[in-house]
Formats: sequence, structure tokens, C-alpha cells
Amino acid sequence: RQSPIEIKSQEAKFDSNLKPLDLSYDPASSKCICNTGTSLQVDFDDCSDRSVLTGGPLCGKYRLRQFHFHWGACDTHGSEHIIDGKPCAAELHLVHWNAEKYSDFAEALKAPDGLAVIGVLLKVCDSNPALQKIVCSLDCLKSKGAKSDFKDFSPCSLLPSCLQYWTYLGSLTTPPLCESVTWLLLKEPISIGPDQIAKFRTLEFGPNDPMQNNYRPPQ
Repeated sequence: RQSPIEIKSQEAKFDSNLKPLDLSYDPASSKCICNTGTSLQVDFDDCSDRSVLTGGPLCGKYRLRQFHFHWGACDTHGSEHIIDGKPCAAELHLVHWNAEKYSDFAEALKAPDGLAVIGVLLKVCDSNPALQKIVCSLDCLKSKGAKSDFKDFSPCSLLPSCLQYWTYLGSLTTPPLCESVTWLLLKEPISIGPDQIAKFRTLEFGPNDPMQNNYRPPQ
């Protein structure tokens, strides 16, 4: 059950038992933004149920731990999931863990129902005001390991108006590639401006090594 995959919309099956996604995110739970050396990531306080995901195919509450992005060297590719043969320029992943059954993220990581990740595709189009606070932080995050406070941010602002989704059982797309993820890939993309995504590409994996094409191809 490795991820990502290509979604073939005509082959997807409607399941009337699936519920709508229910998101309750506390902006005050956002902590910091950092260059991990593989992505741009925003971390959240997950010591309590301040920011949680329920509904969909999930049983119980899943706490938001972090979100991060994947992107390409140009606008024609960069997303990890592909819809009907067409990639997008970037993809946002909101990573949650099952706090009903497991004591912490590390324990949940090893369980088949341990994680739930919302995937949001980004298309280069109009500039997205919701992304601007993130983009404005990038100048001080160029180098691997760079970190900055990032307070009072609601991830809900990054989500499309329609939360219809495809779901499947898969894995993390970065090492250790644990097969512990219930994927919730939103059908509706969000926009990112050409100047905004260009700013993401100024980050670095390491010295003089631009952070581009930090995505895993479909498995």
C-alpha cells in the first residue's frame, strides 16, 4: 500500500457510508515553520485535541501534527498524486495521527490506522492570499534546519471551499514510508501564484542545492 498513486476518477467507487470531513483547527496551536532539508513544514502543538480531524472513513479523533509541501522545478509537475494522468504544480499534506488509540505520533506511525493525511493539490493560477504569510517567511528559511516562529495560523485557510475527497489506504511518501496512512485527497485544488511558487523554489536542500522536485512519483 505504497503512496502516492494515480487517481483514475472513472474507476473510483462511491461509498455512501463515508462521512463528510470535519475539521476543527485552533490557529493558536501553530508553533513554527521550518526548512526540514526535504520540504517546508509548519509544526503544531499536538499534546491535546486543539486541532483535530474527524469524519470521513476515520474512527475517532486525529490530531494535526504538521503540514508540508511538495513541488517541482517548473509549473507542469510537482504534485505527488496524479489525477487522470495530470500532475499539478505542488501538493500540500496535512499530517494527523490517531490520538484515540495511540499515545503519541511515534506509536501511531507503526499502526495501519495510525495516520490520516489530507492532500491538497495546488495549481498555478491567481495568487493565493492564504499562502502569503507562508511565502513571506521563506526568505529566512533558505537553509536546511532554518526555523522561525509561526503563530496564529489556521490551516483551514488553505483548504478549498469543497471538501469532497478520494480516500485509500496507503503510506508516507517520505522515509520511513510507513504503511500507516489513510489518505484523504481533496478533489478541488487551490491556487498558487507564479511568484509564490517561485519563492518556494528558492529554498535549498543544502548549500547551492535548490529544493525542487521534492516529490515521490506514483507507485
